[in-house]
Amino acid sequence: MRAFYPPIEPYESGMLDVGDGHHVYWEVSGNPDGKPAVVLHGGPGSGTVGTHRQHFDPDRYRIVLFDQRGAGKSTPHVSDPEHDLDTNTTWHLVADMEQLREHLRIEKWQLFGGSWGATLALAYAQKHPDRVTEIILRGVFTLRQSELDWLYQGGAAHLFPDAWDKFVEPIPEHERDDMLRAYHKLVFHDDPKTSLRSAMAWSLWEGATASTQPNPVNSYGDEKFAVAFARIAVHYFVNKGWLEEGQLIRDAGKLKGIPGVIINGRYDVVTPLITAYDLAKAWPGSVGTVLNAAGHAVADPGVAQQLLAATDKFAN
Repeated sequence: MRAFYPPIEPYESGMLDVGDGHHVYWEVSGNPDGKPAVVLHGGPGSGTVGTHRQHFDPDRYRIVLFDQRGAGKSTPHVSDPEHDLDTNTTWHLVADMEQLREHLRIEKWQLFGGSWGATLALAYAQKHPDRVTEIILRGVFTLRQSELDWLYQGGAAHLFPDAWDKFVEPIPEHERDDMLRAYHKLVFHDDPKTSLRSAMAWSLWEGATASTQPNPVNSYGDEKFAVAFARIAVHYFVNKGWLEEGQLIRDAGKLKGIPGVIINGRYDVVTPLITAYDLAKAWPGSVGTVLNAAGHAVADPGVAQQLLAATDKFAN
């Protein structure tokens, strides 16, 4: 089974002024007359990559990618002193998506997102269900307290104790009862060395837990990536994504009538299967697929193949 379509380049791109001093990078590739689909990158803060385009048949899809506020090519970057985190929230991103949709003159589009991208897809679809044709999710994350506690308060440490020791190392022992708050203080520290060191530790922890197969070559160890990844993620997580507890599962009934595919690895440590399972039960008409050899990463066995099968299914 094919995992990816061949690499392609965008035929159109730009910077969209979304207000609050933010400019969001966007690009479009594939068929200008094809079925519109928008990719929601993870993190939050990771930015888009070229392989995101390869999940779609370029002859049948009009593929939209964009970098969320503060990430990737969007400006100001979160590491820039001019970046205002008070205007970088889940609901700002949802509004940015609507502004981008209107800018590109798209009536409805397919949502495609993994991890944090799945969170944003659910938030957008529950607010604007009339603008969504289908939803494809991988590694479902909904910002419930149990999900945050699992990854950042020691649950996942039972599987990755060596990586956990490195993750908690920057945090004084008396502050480890609230790792998110402790990391928030460090990644925004006035001392650049302290900020960078803690951002790297945060990023490398997720990199260590993401896959069933250790991959020494990945972006998690890149300094610029780590700063954006850690700062935006911690900012979002200490604020619970500006969501009520359990909101995205509770309101999944709003997605009734929107076809959906949910793909999750059984051994996903970053976003454990229980969240995808709970969402599938609450979302009428969704179809869930459990990959028994996969973790969180797209590179894990079967993940990319199932994502491509989903986009092919909805292409017409």
